[in-house]
Amino acid sequence: MALNNLKPACGSTKNTKRVGRGQGSGMGKTATRGNKGQKSRTGYKRKRGFEGGQQPLQRRLPKVGFSSRVVKPYVINVDKHTKVAELSEITVESVKTVHKISNSVQKIKLIGKSAKDLAGKVKDENITLSGSKE
Repeated sequence: MALNNLKPACGSTKNTKRVGRGQGSGMGKTATRGNKGQKSRTGYKRKRGFEGGQQPLQRRLPKVGFSSRVVKPYVINVDKHTKVAELSEITVESVKTVHKISNSVQKIKLIGKSAKDLAGKVKDENITLSGSKE
């Protein structure tokens, strides 16, 4: 056994089909494309999702939106919800005890005229402050 006399296993390789090489080959004339029609023409390329003229599946189904990966903060107006302003330390957990918020909320934004005054009480980086522009 040497590299110069290696051969593939018997029956593992086949000769390529040579189409359109005359009537004697058995695959002449139409070259196995059948008679007439779009698929028999030269340059034919089937479009992705094409269903023979029927409305394709991706156009029959309704559009579905996307969900943003950016976490938007839950906004609380401290002028309306004074219990948040009365807390000694403002963290996400402490706000959840006095204000009804879903457990999925990760970030909180405090707004209102008195929101800037609470900067010393905030002990969590997931809480941001924003004073009104009045």
